[in-house]
Amino acid sequence: MIINRTFDGYMTEIITIYGQLEQILGVKIEPASDEWDRLFNVDFFIPINSSYIGLQIKPVNDVSHIPEIYKEHTIQLETHKKFQSEFGGKVFYIYSIKEGNSKRIANGEVVKDIENEMKRLSIH
Repeated sequence: MIINRTFDGYMTEIITIYGQLEQILGVKIEPASDEWDRLFNVDFFIPINSSYIGLQIKPVNDVSHIPEIYKEHTIQLETHKKFQSEFGGKVFYIYSIKEGNSKRIANGEVVKDIENEMKRLSIH
């Protein structure tokens, strides 16, 4: 049952990312390999020229998740720095929130940050 819920949650995150973020940004978003997930804490990536932008997806249901998210963010900071050093692009957190039977991007301001990073990497 826990495995099914985890898988269902993962599939919902995929729909959130592919359905919303790809459409907004107008780019192909790729799932990260298991290796990248373990080494860099990256769930998805966006290829830009010879660089990559990393995406870390976090479901947020209510404010009780905030301390856990902050703790994870602090722990993952070093791996995200390694990702940027190796692949050129930053890693961005996308927070998804459930509304009814669907999910939406809770921190919509991150879209502009990703767009700016895409532009920066496109120039180089």
